[in-house]
Amino acid sequence: MKTLLLTLFLAFFFGITPIVQAQKVIYTEYAPYDVRSSNLSIVGKVNGVLYTFRSYGKEYFLDAYNDGMEKTATVVLDFFPEKIYKVRFVPFEDRMLVLYQSQEGTRITQYAAMLNDKGMLQKTPLKIDEKRTSFFGVAGEKEFFASAVSENREHIMVYSALNKNKTLDFSGYWLDVSTMKVVKKIKYKYKANDVVANNDGLLSNSGQFFLPVYTVMGNRNFSDEYTILSVTKEEGVFKKTTLPIGDNYLEYPFQKIDNAKGKIHFASFYSTKKNGNTEGVAAATFDANTLSFSTPNFIPFDDDMRGETGVRRKERALNEFKINQLIVKNDGGFVVAAEETYISTQSNFMPGVGFYSFYYSPMMAQTIREYHYNDILLLSYNGNQQKEWHTFLRKEQYSQEDGGMFSSYSLLNTGGGLGFLFNDFNTRRSRIQLSSVAADGKVNIGYMDAGSSDDPDWLPRLGKQVDSREIVVPCLRKKQLCFAKIVL
Repeated sequence: MKTLLLTLFLAFFFGITPIVQAQKVIYTEYAPYDVRSSNLSIVGKVNGVLYTFRSYGKEYFLDAYNDGMEKTATVVLDFFPEKIYKVRFVPFEDRMLVLYQSQEGTRITQYAAMLNDKGMLQKTPLKIDEKRTSFFGVAGEKEFFASAVSENREHIMVYSALNKNKTLDFSGYWLDVSTMKVVKKIKYKYKANDVVANNDGLLSNSGQFFLPVYTVMGNRNFSDEYTILSVTKEEGVFKKTTLPIGDNYLEYPFQKIDNAKGKIHFASFYSTKKNGNTEGVAAATFDANTLSFSTPNFIPFDDDMRGETGVRRKERALNEFKINQLIVKNDGGFVVAAEETYISTQSNFMPGVGFYSFYYSPMMAQTIREYHYNDILLLSYNGNQQKEWHTFLRKEQYSQEDGGMFSSYSLLNTGGGLGFLFNDFNTRRSRIQLSSVAADGKVNIGYMDAGSSDDPDWLPRLGKQVDSREIVVPCLRKKQLCFAKIVL
């Protein structure tokens, strides 16, 4: 185990002058890991103990760590079937729920199991539902089941939303975590005017479920319709509310539930043409009580912001940016976090070279998929949906045949400020950047070395905030896995 002290300039609380703080980074011991076939996730803290999940071969493990990231126990999860995927842990104060799927032949089965604060199974896992896949189907290629957890963790729904052209087949199951039983089932068929897709479901603290659905059309997969389907456990009947967008087209619609105000905040990029360029941000709110949308506000990008991208054709400057987060502020405003990301392909006769290429050896393929994750764009709007400021966090991430697993970033939200953790790498070296953004959009940047012969390679996009000032990030070193905890 290794401990580092990192001095960073951070302003994690909006409105407070940046100060110099020593950031403590602690690595765990290494464990064997195969990046091609293994699973990992960060469970979180249960009774003050940090748990992480990993697999190796056909075995699955839950590791417990103290505050010093010293391993205190390892639990073998021998109740898991041989082939599992889509594992999600939900930590509670004194126990943890695990949702997982297994593949047996042509059947994909969704399970739930409750573990105590020591990681021990409390009762036989609950079989929730199963779906059939094709004979040659591979687990993970299709999203058969998903889950939604309320902010207070009193309500959990497991659901299946299968898109078939213009139809969406929905099945939902409310769980009672105290009894580990399904207390309500619901089925629904939604028909759209075009190819239909859906975002992640949302579950309020009262147990009300919301499923955002939208159409996909044109060369750029814009949407000409966005709808929220809502249902309560008591009524069991879906109600439909469509956002009035006129002749505009939406791109990457995103939503965030606000339990305190009983609303869902909505933001999306938009265009006025079916296959046009990204022109600005569309913003609206959805009232969970009246099931109604506010009139959407279409806020165009300004020329100054387009010019800061450095793209020659300014009208295309923001076409590759995708909304990843929507952070709601106390005044009813919000911050949009978007990232420039795209995939390209090329022949292996002209391969590119990336810092992390050796993990997947793309030279063996006839064609190579290249993953690009570049600048992060932050846009701040007040409670009247008027723009306050924008800023770019500069980065250029390039890799091949790895799904971009070393790329993108982790978001840290202390409740009063935002931090962004990511690898800043090229073909020769890599550094970890941890940046904060002040109330006026000013960026404060700090670096630490990573990827050297002594340090592991970080996977920030898989990181998880486990406390108000702690984030845990998985790290790889060839065929070994460890975890790094940053204490702010």
